[in-house]
Amino acid sequence: MSHAFKRAFFAAAMLLLLSVPIMGLRLKTENVGLVVQNADATTWWTIGGAAALLFFWQLLRDHVPLPGFLQGRPVVVASDAPPGGWRSWLTNASYQWRILYALMALGLVWPFFASRGAVDIATLILIYAMLGIGLNIVVGLAGLLDLGYVGFYAVGAYTYGLLAQHFGFGFWQALPIAGAMAALFGFLLGLPVLRLRGDYLAIVTLGFGEIIRLWLRNETNITGGPNGIGSIPKPTLFGLTFDRRAPEGMQTFHEYFGMEYDPALKVVVLYVVALLLVFLALLVVNRLIRMPIGRAWEALREDEIACRALGLNPTNIKLSAFTIGAAFAGFAGSFFAARQGLVTPESFTFIESAMILAIVVLGGMGSQLGVIVAAAVMVLLQEMRGFAEYRMLVFGLVMIVMMVWRPQGLLPMQRPKLEIKSS
Repeated sequence: MSHAFKRAFFAAAMLLLLSVPIMGLRLKTENVGLVVQNADATTWWTIGGAAALLFFWQLLRDHVPLPGFLQGRPVVVASDAPPGGWRSWLTNASYQWRILYALMALGLVWPFFASRGAVDIATLILIYAMLGIGLNIVVGLAGLLDLGYVGFYAVGAYTYGLLAQHFGFGFWQALPIAGAMAALFGFLLGLPVLRLRGDYLAIVTLGFGEIIRLWLRNETNITGGPNGIGSIPKPTLFGLTFDRRAPEGMQTFHEYFGMEYDPALKVVVLYVVALLLVFLALLVVNRLIRMPIGRAWEALREDEIACRALGLNPTNIKLSAFTIGAAFAGFAGSFFAARQGLVTPESFTFIESAMILAIVVLGGMGSQLGVIVAAAVMVLLQEMRGFAEYRMLVFGLVMIVMMVWRPQGLLPMQRPKLEIKSS
């Protein structure tokens, strides 16, 4: 019971830590100073009630049985939660996929009821979710600490920008090329770091990410230098553009269907494309985890010496993890370039790599659903416009609390295992 009380206390404290700055306090500029304003009483009662409900839920959740329709086949639970409890249900891989399917269905209809700004933020969340899915292969499954993942992200974005600027490629034509180019860079990075691990591997990958950014900034003849590449076209649908006026040789979507032009349609289309890309990435990664290559990644993560003793080749395993993980970053970078319409080296700094790594750790290494939840949390923390001065402070406190309270992440995925019952 003491463990449950500690867990409940930290959960309620974390909720208050996030809710009070976002909902309860507002900063207002008066002359040259800042004045903190409090929210109304209803908001404070809502925050307090939510904290109390979360406290009692965390305190009693292991003793609350699942409803009958959620009772499935028995699972082996790796944690200290009883089989069939809510914690076991949320961390089980098959149930997490049911939640993902439900979120996918909800996500398809949600843009028709949300505001344009909310849809745009959701698109950004999906971009970081795809980045987290790719880095999860390298860090969460293969156990290789990569601090330069943003370099592959930049390669994908600039690949699409250069192909669109010099060769007239569209988004769908450049998307697989951007993924392949980022995968090539991941393969080339994997070659010199095959014998490195731990801190040494992190330092080398950090240097790789900075080399890519500085090269993009200094190579003005190719990449445009600090100005970057602009006028990158948005995705089209069967040759139909969603802009107000179509380029020469193309036709707009609203004119083809006899509709009035709606600027919000472009935002919704970008969101739907991002949603489909994330869902396809989840399907591919889930399939890879079940294949021998996924088992090899996990074997490498647990013990490289034992992995070699089993007859597996750690060189090929590391190269496959770097290559496949980088490909997803290339896809995300290509979509990022299409969404922004402009790419510059300053969009791919080290803080981006740190944020993507924090998403993987916060969500739970190896957990696809956890990565999506963590991406939403991290992006929403970044969007705290009224509390921008203390945004990074809140982010740091959240990470500290998570490492103390739940180092395995928000939604860690269970691993199947066999147990021999004693006679």
